[in-house]
Amino acid sequence: MTEAFLGFMAVFVMAFLRIPLAVAMSIAGIVGMGLMRGWMPAFAGTSQVIFETGFHYVLSVIPLFVLMGNLVARAGMAKELFTAANAFVGHRRGGLAMASVIASGGFGSICGSSIATAATMTRVAFPEMKAHGYKDTLATGAIAGGGTLGILIPPSTILVIYGIITETDIGKLFIAGILPGIVAILCLCMAVVLVTWRDPSAGPPAERFTWRQRLAAIRGIWGVALLFALVIGGIYGGVFTATEGAGVGAGGAFIFALLRGALTPRVVMDILVESARTTAMLFTILIAAMIFTNFINFTTMPGDLRDFVLQFSPSPIMVVVMMMGIYLMLGMVMEELAIVLLTIPVFFPVITGLGFDPVWFGILIVTIVEIGMISPPVGLNLFVINSLLPNVKLGTIYRGVWPFVMADIVRLGILIAFPAIALYLPSLMSR
Repeated sequence: MTEAFLGFMAVFVMAFLRIPLAVAMSIAGIVGMGLMRGWMPAFAGTSQVIFETGFHYVLSVIPLFVLMGNLVARAGMAKELFTAANAFVGHRRGGLAMASVIASGGFGSICGSSIATAATMTRVAFPEMKAHGYKDTLATGAIAGGGTLGILIPPSTILVIYGIITETDIGKLFIAGILPGIVAILCLCMAVVLVTWRDPSAGPPAERFTWRQRLAAIRGIWGVALLFALVIGGIYGGVFTATEGAGVGAGGAFIFALLRGALTPRVVMDILVESARTTAMLFTILIAAMIFTNFINFTTMPGDLRDFVLQFSPSPIMVVVMMMGIYLMLGMVMEELAIVLLTIPVFFPVITGLGFDPVWFGILIVTIVEIGMISPPVGLNLFVINSLLPNVKLGTIYRGVWPFVMADIVRLGILIAFPAIALYLPSLMSR
């Protein structure tokens, strides 16, 4: 227990000193194993982790889904999604903000990245809301909140990483994110309703579309619907695995972007370079996390913590609530992926020891990461939006995002109280 605690403290101190997370976790893991088992076993174990992770077949999901997201972003699908959502809700008070949330959910279903979703919707939705007199607080808050849907609605890189670390079925994790994603969209739209109820001038209604225009707008998103149905429908129906689905999705996104004339040799090269850069970052962090996890698992910390919780907890669900509270506090001061990679080795054995479903816990983890992505002062989505909108002060974005943070916390409570929301669709896969 003491060794694990010192290992965590070492990682936190190095992170505080601005040492990259991957380097910090690798150093702590290697040194910890070296002191406990000897340096030769520590280096041998580290080289084995690097080799096995690099050649892990399931991990090919990550670069393929990253490539798929970059292709659809360049194909201009986000504009059609926003137009379709705007056609149905834009005429309501706060309708354009709700349209940005709905469009973010649609874009997230073919992207898998929160940052990419937030950045894309900032370019697409913010000018429209600004032109219709929306306040910057509501406009940026809705985009930031909607952007988080990119890592919940499948495909999701966070779910892939969680599935690999915990050895949970990635296909079931993907399917489990669909209904919680719909709940998330509803909660975020309710936040828009409450903001405009308190301040009608924050989101004035836009023009109403005719049914002819609405039908035309729906026809414009056939590519998104087809790609999502092909990938997720294939995984759900057992036609192919999550890894194979990633390949189908990347291939489909390439064909769609090619048919739309969005690809040139220079654009293709930019997409490949960006995908390679993102993949390398994720693999580096994941390998470091596996090295540190091996060290933690070699200590007595996971077992001691599980025994402690099982002995003193009056209600298992309260353990989950306390964990989520810890995550919420950490999310306000730390980078979200770092929190997940550092805490999963400790918390996951407790969850399985209490008899909870690992798929359900994975959805809770992603929800927590979503909240952290928009929680001041270190929410990444907020900085992405601020970098794209230099005329909007960061303090304005902070004020605007709080209703959406509260909406996500309500959604987290709903998912904790009703696990069936996340587990119903995966349960049908196992029949």
